[in-house]
Amino acid sequence: MTTPGTALDLACELVRLDTRGSGERVAADLAANRLEDAGLTVAMHETRPGRANLVAHHGDETPVTLTGHLDTVPADEAVWSFDPLAGDVVDGRLRGRGASDMKAGVAAAVVAAAEHVRAGGTGVQVVLTFGEETGCEGAREIPADALRPSGTLLVAEPTANRVVLGHKGVLWLVLHARGVPAHGSRPDLGHNALVDLARAAVRIHEHDAWPTSSTHGATTANVGMMRAGVQPNVVPDRAALTVDLRLVPGDTADAAEATVVDLAGVPVETERLVELPLIDTDPGRVARAVDLLGGGGGRGEPQYATYFTDASVLAGALGGADTIVCGPGEPEQCHVTDEWAPAGLVDPAAAAYRQVLAALT
Repeated sequence: MTTPGTALDLACELVRLDTRGSGERVAADLAANRLEDAGLTVAMHETRPGRANLVAHHGDETPVTLTGHLDTVPADEAVWSFDPLAGDVVDGRLRGRGASDMKAGVAAAVVAAAEHVRAGGTGVQVVLTFGEETGCEGAREIPADALRPSGTLLVAEPTANRVVLGHKGVLWLVLHARGVPAHGSRPDLGHNALVDLARAAVRIHEHDAWPTSSTHGATTANVGMMRAGVQPNVVPDRAALTVDLRLVPGDTADAAEATVVDLAGVPVETERLVELPLIDTDPGRVARAVDLLGGGGGRGEPQYATYFTDASVLAGALGGADTIVCGPGEPEQCHVTDEWAPAGLVDPAAAAYRQVLAALT
């Protein structure tokens, strides 16, 4: 049996593991050891080489599920001022890629579940996923019969331990445009598909009349990628533009797609890469849990996030679980260079999760 250690200790270990876009199995194994030692039953679902989802439970019924993702976005060592896999604490900051998004939260969830069971508690399920950053890929590959229904889903994504009761939906849309190829010295003989979509990108970027919500804010659109051309001396006859849309209550994927197509101003074909529903939890249904989570150091009225989480997939798979997002990471540190998390919030998060487990299970 391994020595349990603190949630912060586990967070440091997790950050030192390289799970930048792949290789999550090593982190899942680390979490599995901690959970199995405490008495939880752990199942690993490695649906792709080196990439695994973990599902652990204790008790015949699991009214509370804790979840987090093990993957991180890339980190270029050349532009960081310290090792992206540092996993150390300097001046009160846990440093490294994934510190905030979201290995601090994963560590708090794992330690909370383990300590809950060690203390004689039951009724808990832990779900750790791969590939969340690329559209909840791992969550979508968990077998339906591997999950036990839950009334409450607690997502340990970075909120600085503030309670978040919902987040936007997502639509990743690709616009495909066609032109006419020609020699680069005679662009007048061709039709440049890249230029068409470059102009479309500016119109989409500058559009400011998206639907708004009193809780979730406004729908947003980010033009994130463009692909076109084969070499400099050929007029591009094909081009593709990827748009990341974040949708609010009252908006729909169909309506947002229609707006983007209209803004493009040229004939385009569309392709949906990722489409996930928004989360909007009724505060009255989770009042007790919200009150208990205040002990993790977060204060103020419940908020709503701009990012998406695995709850878009898991809430429904768990039978319509009420979702709460609350984790020790710093939201503004997500995906940035020299990422860090507030070290002082990790163990309080685990303690707050334990209180929720004790009250609801």
